[in-house]
Amino acid sequence: MAKENKNGFEETLDNEENEVHLETHLKINHALSGDIEQLKEGYAKISLTTTEEMRADEVGLVHGGFIFSAADFAAMVAVNDKNVVLAASNCQFLAPVRVEDIVTFEATVRHKEGRKRNVHVEGYTSEIKVFEGEFKTVITEHHVLNLSLLKNSEELAES
Repeated sequence: MAKENKNGFEETLDNEENEVHLETHLKINHALSGDIEQLKEGYAKISLTTTEEMRADEVGLVHGGFIFSAADFAAMVAVNDKNVVLAASNCQFLAPVRVEDIVTFEATVRHKEGRKRNVHVEGYTSEIKVFEGEFKTVITEHHVLNLSLLKNSEELAES
């Protein structure tokens, strides 16, 4: 069962065994990156309904950046840590997506090593596979914008 936090975003989804609380990307724009349909430990299912705002041309082709965003969001939700960040990806756009298509992304954590997670993501519209990718993520100790490495870089740039 989905609950909404004070910002109107889903916080908790039930599965048959226990509740899984959403820990990451709590303020993401779901209209642009998709809605969480299912959340389990190491797994997420995201649904993106494409809109006119995503249109790239007069025929109704959706810009691939929106497809990537939803796939990335699915990967982040599958890892589900408040400090997860994308380190790298290897993606294939397999078929075009049109305005008003519904694309379903399934993300599964395939490998864990320390703070690193590899996530496999597939995207389908109807029964057509439109996207497949491998996302390499890292769980940082602190929020990526609060890491001392970034602060040190800024101090060096100022001097």
